[in-house]
Amino acid sequence: MSEITLIVPDIGDFDDVEIIEVLVSEGDSVAVEDSLVTLETDKATMDIPASDAGTITSMLVKVGDRVNKGDAIAKIAASDSATPEATNEDQASSTTDEIQEVAEKPKPADAVPPKPVPTVPRPSPTASIDEISFSKAHASPSVRKFARELGVDLGQVTGSGRKGRITQEDVKGFVKQAMCSGGAGGLQVAPMPEVDFSAFGKVETQPLSKINKLTGQFLHRNWVNIPHVTQFDEANITELEKFRKSMVPEYNEQGIKLTLLAFLMKAVVSAMKKFPRFNSSLDITGENLILKHYFHIGIAVDTPDGLVVPVVRDVDRKSLIDIAAELGEISVKAREKKLKPTDMQGGCMSISSLGGIGGTAFTPIVNAPEVAILGVSRSVIKPVWNGEDFEPQMMLPLSLSYDHRVIDGADGARFTSYLASVLSDTRRLLL
Repeated sequence: MSEITLIVPDIGDFDDVEIIEVLVSEGDSVAVEDSLVTLETDKATMDIPASDAGTITSMLVKVGDRVNKGDAIAKIAASDSATPEATNEDQASSTTDEIQEVAEKPKPADAVPPKPVPTVPRPSPTASIDEISFSKAHASPSVRKFARELGVDLGQVTGSGRKGRITQEDVKGFVKQAMCSGGAGGLQVAPMPEVDFSAFGKVETQPLSKINKLTGQFLHRNWVNIPHVTQFDEANITELEKFRKSMVPEYNEQGIKLTLLAFLMKAVVSAMKKFPRFNSSLDITGENLILKHYFHIGIAVDTPDGLVVPVVRDVDRKSLIDIAAELGEISVKAREKKLKPTDMQGGCMSISSLGGIGGTAFTPIVNAPEVAILGVSRSVIKPVWNGEDFEPQMMLPLSLSYDHRVIDGADGARFTSYLASVLSDTRRLLL
């Protein structure tokens, strides 16, 4: 028998993930792929499986610990056929350090440019980035990306992680300090007043969930940095709804819920092909537009813990039924907190549907780095003039928010008009 160290595998673009449950203990026998611990990221939970079979000899982590890719979880007594490299604790530790070194190598975007452009000092410490100090900062690629999105110069941030590593919490703390000092992105806004609400009556303090806090930070960042415009329109979905409802019983028998959202996704992709700037993103400099040739649609899902936006990939290549089936699956995964980090990455445009709740219109916030988001409210029967008489028609309210740096008002109106025409005649989806 030999001893093997089980480590954290690749968990995506996350660092310092908290362990919320330990599923095994010393003396337990585990098989390959048996779950060892449960991790909770900002938007999902995931189980870490055993890479080898054997008996747990010691647990190296506990509930509340934070781990990264390559960190040791437990040791097991395995057969002598186990991989020799895994039996040596020093080698396992060395492998972890190697993984960290690779992760810490700056991406090309972080490399020192041949001719650095001198920056002009500003009141806010988050106003400019010194590329030289940024590239030398001790931080992972995900933290570097997060810092760039917030405009934080990592060279000015003190790391609190292992060996001085800069974490996301360090970046957040730096931004909070900058905002409190009056430098919040140059806005120079007054801080929110601190109020003792208990002076007016009985109160209860309820902590925000991790999803609430992270979503709030992202939405605030997007609202402050993106010049939003919202275009409102209506689509006549009378014929679409007749067709959809006629097909519902057939697919219900197969366990597939054919909702309006599947048609909306197809229609949005059709409109994105017609107007390619809606399927783009600004690069980090804000001077170049990256046009995408794939069509991944993010779907806002309401969960008990807050809003998440899983992504359905290659919508242009899937049938309405395939999309409907996948929507059912990701909705269940979202509400059970089983989405993986990769399930929420790579979106080209998002859809936020409040039709099942109510409302007539709203102004959704663009989900950066996307440049547009479609909001959908509850459809309603309205009298529509056909040239001779008023006819009752099912009208669907559309609310399209977009980044005015990329899309102008004329194209916003053209997009919703085209989208409405596609939804009013489902045959257009075949073109």
